[in-house]
Amino acid sequence: MGGDVFVPSALIASAGNNANEYLAKHVAELGYLRPTIVASGGEARRRMGDIDFEVVIINTPLPDEFGHELSTYAVEKSNAGVILLAKAGTADQISDKLQQHGVLVLAKPFTGVQFRQAVQMAAACCRRLDYLRQEKIAQIRLVDRAKCYLIEHKGMSEAEAHRMIEKTAMDTRRDRAEVAAEILEEE
Repeated sequence: MGGDVFVPSALIASAGNNANEYLAKHVAELGYLRPTIVASGGEARRRMGDIDFEVVIINTPLPDEFGHELSTYAVEKSNAGVILLAKAGTADQISDKLQQHGVLVLAKPFTGVQFRQAVQMAAACCRRLDYLRQEKIAQIRLVDRAKCYLIEHKGMSEAEAHRMIEKTAMDTRRDRAEVAAEILEEE
């Protein structure tokens, strides 16, 4: 038995059958073989609660909302890279505000190459955020291990151990993880 294979997942919120086929075809070329396709913002929100998508694509307008609300919801509630597809005039009006939230806005009409590049950029953002999140978790664990070492072997309280790591990091202009690693090397 081999290890788990990562299969990227994509959510497409779009009400038009022709558009759905076009978008699904292009995301499949990028490795999203079975994208989840929904026809409304409400259904997209329900699906985001069940599955961690790497990419969320919103083809505006949707029958129950325009789609910009869904795009900001997707950024706030998931780790996915989010792309909003809107007619050129509308895209120009809303892109500045949505990009501040981390939404990539692509003006319609667009070419297949432009669309695939947007999907790749959104996926790269998702992966980068995931990497940073994992790195941060690893640093927190390292600092916690160093605190435990100081408590168990140096007789410090948790507050004293925390303060010692923080103060050493500030005094030596290093991050807490470096100081923690140094402490653990003393073991």
